[in-house]
Amino acid sequence: MAGNFGVLAGSAVTNTGPTVVTGNVGVWPGSSITGFPPGSIVPDTGFTHHADPVAQAAQSDLTIAYNDAATRVCGTTIAGGLLGAGGATTLTPGVYCMGAGSLNGTLTLDGAGVYIFQMASSLTTASGSSIALINQASACGVWWQVTSSATLGTTTAMAGNILALQSITLTTGATVDGRALARNGAVTLDSNNVTACSGGPATPVPPPVAIPEDVTNVPTLSTWALLMLAALLPMAGFVAMRRRAG
Repeated sequence: MAGNFGVLAGSAVTNTGPTVVTGNVGVWPGSSITGFPPGSIVPDTGFTHHADPVAQAAQSDLTIAYNDAATRVCGTTIAGGLLGAGGATTLTPGVYCMGAGSLNGTLTLDGAGVYIFQMASSLTTASGSSIALINQASACGVWWQVTSSATLGTTTAMAGNILALQSITLTTGATVDGRALARNGAVTLDSNNVTACSGGPATPVPPPVAIPEDVTNVPTLSTWALLMLAALLPMAGFVAMRRRAG
């Protein structure tokens, strides 16, 4: 169910300006979604969901995805949490761990596969930062597991699914090719573009489905959660091989 959401929050979704979301926008257990309009959802890709069974099921999926990503064995520690200029500039598929993560400039993800970034605290990006995907790297294969909150600086071009325990803030002009999913806190938007990605490195993630708000009896473990777990499973073998090689 979470795969059908471009934006999902625990407490509230707030927006300023002409934000455009591809996918559903929801909140649970909170119920407040404000700023739509002027924000909009691309037709036929989603609806707003205020503390309904659909948003609840999506939060259940998000919890599964977050816990799965958080418990993967770290393959590489990023010194100082520095991504882009002054730190790691090009990475291949793997599990990367750090304390507070910061992106400055461009981080290039090179190759098809799963990329998991485990943040022991926050994730922040400098203005104008970006993620570049090359050699069949896919936004749907990128997972940002953030133990506290994520803040994207102005005009950041982010790729991947942000799974934050607390809040997510997208400042003016930031874009996400993926999803902004917050478990407990708010998602704050300001003239952004958020596009729920489809495709992926293993079993493809389907495009988001527009789900009306009055849907009931929604299962708690959706196809998206199963697809996500299937996509992450190869990482266990990858990490095991690296440990044996070491």
